[in-house]
Amino acid sequence: MFRGRYEHTIDSKGRVSLPAKYRELLSSNYNDRLIITNFDSCLVAYPYDEWVKLEENFRQLSILDEEVQSFMHYFISGATECTIDKLGRMLIPPTLRKHAALEREIVFVGMITRIQIWDKGRWEKTFAEAQDKFNQIKGKEVLAKLGF
Repeated sequence: MFRGRYEHTIDSKGRVSLPAKYRELLSSNYNDRLIITNFDSCLVAYPYDEWVKLEENFRQLSILDEEVQSFMHYFISGATECTIDKLGRMLIPPTLRKHAALEREIVFVGMITRIQIWDKGRWEKTFAEAQDKFNQIKGKEVLAKLGF
């Protein structure tokens, strides 16, 4: 399971080192391939096997549904396979870097079966908003259902 937040830097060519904990998880449970795509104001990276499961779910949806088609245009069309090299680095393509505004400082965010990749400034703003929302729902039934 991917969890935690890790700050890293991305170089001008788009290369970044994957956090060591995430590399360990990938090597012990998956392989050295990630599928990275557009998501909200960041990128999302799936281990290849998890991505295949997701694609199988998409295959069940009707391409005649406009919402499905829009989602696929945005999410599936941006998907790119990125291999992790022997040094634990991967290359994020320019179009994806541009979408997420990745320039220098980035944050990897574990999301159980996937990893989000954020520009550090965007992440800090998103995290502050999430913290505010969390404080509003603390003690409510939603968290009780999760076992809190």
